[in-house]
Amino acid sequence: MFGIKKLLGFGMMRLPTADDKPDHAKICEMVDYFQSEGFNYYDTAHLYHGGLSEVAIRECVAKRYPRDEFVLCDKLSVNYFETREDIRPLFEKQLELCGVDYFDVYLMHSQTRGIYDKFRRCNAYEEALKLKAEGKFKHFGISFHDTPELLEEILTAYPEIEVVQIQFNYLDYEDTAVQSKRCYEICRKFNKAVFIMEPVRGGSLAKFPEKAQSLLTEGSPASYAIRFAAGFEGVAAVLSGMGTMDMVKDNTSYMKDFKPLTEEEIKRLFIIRDVMKNANTIPCTQCRYCVEGCPMNISIPDLFACYNTKQIIDDWNPGYYYKNVHTAGKGKASDCIKCGACEAMCPQHLKITELLETVANTFEVNK
Repeated sequence: MFGIKKLLGFGMMRLPTADDKPDHAKICEMVDYFQSEGFNYYDTAHLYHGGLSEVAIRECVAKRYPRDEFVLCDKLSVNYFETREDIRPLFEKQLELCGVDYFDVYLMHSQTRGIYDKFRRCNAYEEALKLKAEGKFKHFGISFHDTPELLEEILTAYPEIEVVQIQFNYLDYEDTAVQSKRCYEICRKFNKAVFIMEPVRGGSLAKFPEKAQSLLTEGSPASYAIRFAAGFEGVAAVLSGMGTMDMVKDNTSYMKDFKPLTEEEIKRLFIIRDVMKNANTIPCTQCRYCVEGCPMNISIPDLFACYNTKQIIDDWNPGYYYKNVHTAGKGKASDCIKCGACEAMCPQHLKITELLETVANTFEVNK
């Protein structure tokens, strides 16, 4: 699909560096191995490595391989335009930086409610579709970080979308903050191809908890994470942000002749997930009884879910969802006025007002 030969894609966001710049010599070696194993899909964006990821594409891929031997995805990022008129010059600059005449795939980058609203105001989707009609890129899509409801709204408004790139991994699969499973189901409902990002959660799933290491031993922890994501119907590519040759060799070894996880392997992977989730978390059951009566419009269970995720893996992800999804246009944890309406409704008898202080201190102090 889309000219992608094998499911594994090379994410150009976490490249090896030298003097704080992408190390082209190392990247060339990684690209050569990747290509020699039959893989051909590369994913970049203008903001990756401060714009130098696109240069790495030019120097390490485009200058060294015929254009029909690789498939390239780039993105329109919200940081780099303020009006519709800004988009075409930016797009042309991206082509120049990548050293190509066209992109195979072009995505509206990192769509959340706030970002999507700006894209709508600037007619960014319309301008991108005009570029597609001119042959500047072949396939149109979005990358997405928000709720299933917003995803359905976007796919309804723009049936021209061919592919949706979502965050999808076994930890986030049923997570109430990220809602990977539901977003995937919306993609399938609209019959859109699915690209997967963060299958190993930025490397956080590259190691099993000590208590669960004996459950799956026939491959690397990363191999189970990537194979989990790749095994779903409609998935056209699974991205891995590979920063070393060892990562390239490991990923290509099991994705060259891809075999989905067995039912038993998935069962054990979910046991591992549950071990991870049992670490110092708020025992909220997501009944949502507390939400309707909150005078400050605080989406309490979603903020608790962000907090719980951060206790499991302390990376950028929960903070992003806290700020850009679950408090965008709603109350923050620090907005709580301690009226107690939520606690009166909580079947788990949680001390919600105290817990919201903990959440606020986690995500809002010095952030």
